[in-house]
Amino acid sequence: MRHTEAPDFDPITGFIHGLTPEGIPAAVLQMARRCLMDTLAVWAGGSTSKPARIAYDHAARRYPGDLPMPFDGRRVNPVGYAFAGACSTDALDGHDGHQLCKGHASAALVPMLLAELGLNPDCTLDEMLTHLIVGEEIAIRAGLSLHDTAADYHSSGAWNAMGVAAMGARMRGLNAEKTRHALGIAEYYAPRAPMMRCIDHPSMVKDSTSWGALTGASALDLAEDGFTGAPASICVEAPQYWQDLGQHWRILETNFKAYPVCRWAHPPIEAALGLMRARGIAVDDIASVTVSTFAAATRLATMRPADGDQAQYSLPLCLAVAILEGTILPAHILPEAFDIPEVWGLVDRITLTEDPELTAIFPAQRLAEVTIDTHDGRCLTSGPTDARGNFDAPLGDDELLAKCAAYVAEVLPTDSAATLAALVRGPHPTPAELIAALNRRT
Repeated sequence: MRHTEAPDFDPITGFIHGLTPEGIPAAVLQMARRCLMDTLAVWAGGSTSKPARIAYDHAARRYPGDLPMPFDGRRVNPVGYAFAGACSTDALDGHDGHQLCKGHASAALVPMLLAELGLNPDCTLDEMLTHLIVGEEIAIRAGLSLHDTAADYHSSGAWNAMGVAAMGARMRGLNAEKTRHALGIAEYYAPRAPMMRCIDHPSMVKDSTSWGALTGASALDLAEDGFTGAPASICVEAPQYWQDLGQHWRILETNFKAYPVCRWAHPPIEAALGLMRARGIAVDDIASVTVSTFAAATRLATMRPADGDQAQYSLPLCLAVAILEGTILPAHILPEAFDIPEVWGLVDRITLTEDPELTAIFPAQRLAEVTIDTHDGRCLTSGPTDARGNFDAPLGDDELLAKCAAYVAEVLPTDSAATLAALVRGPHPTPAELIAALNRRT
């Protein structure tokens, strides 16, 4: 599938349809390769989860078509493909994100990207990455705009749907008018889900990214058929985020996760592990752990998660597992791994408290300070600590590659895993090779 340029550009549709690989800096293309590899790895890791299995079954039943779903094989249409892929990715909270958006773009965009490429991915990798970059730049700006203009804290599906629609409009070569309607439909119908509800009561709905992907894909179909929905009001109400398209690359602000749990739990994990290493603290030395952090993170307070979805939003459990294991891998957040006395004993010694100063600087900075009291009477404090993997302190390629290998090991054969890694390591695969790799199963 090759992009067909559409006429009658305004600044936003002009960027969507006019961007070319030659107009993109090398660092932006490399970031897109990192986003693509990381998201596919998380998608693979999440594909064996209960939410993903339910989503795959739902898509196969309700959205039959010609596209084989990665890590499954049953054939669905692009809407079902995008929905199931985004749900699978969102099921394992290890996907990339954007600090100020407080959410995730790639988790919705990558499944839709592969759905649109379909059975005949007739393009180069750089052309594929250009489609993804368009979606990222529109989605992130939609998130920033919506946070500025809406009073509620909404989930990622509220804004990544617009990126999905924009990317799809480019790939299908819609004209400027239909592109504007696709954006407007996606914005209007996107799920402005109450994100803190899922923080307080974790469940499979997660960040509504699956519904963002479905909404964006459906908006695209509707606009192509003549359904109207323009304008997307956030493009008008927050113009400051849209004036620098193609000049300020928001995708470069992407962060990557070292652990497959809520990003808000990462600063305390880093603080605790760093303090233990620096002061020679063993697990058996710990009498209690106090986490001081921003208010939103203290609501990750589930003390006895019953499943993987609840575990990923339980700061006490995540911290206990990290202290015991030295890291967190996907297998660590399954009940069969964490439902043991050693974990619960440590969970019960963890206390969460809000630091108003850290709340004041959230979300631009997400910091935590950990204090460990030991059985021999020591009281040791980490100092304010940030997560690894932020855009200004990124995970290196070697760590991202190791993460990819760990997440796909039980899902993809060795040659397919190598194809994913080649997105970053090189030599770079073609889109056709990449899609074929995802459809090979162990």
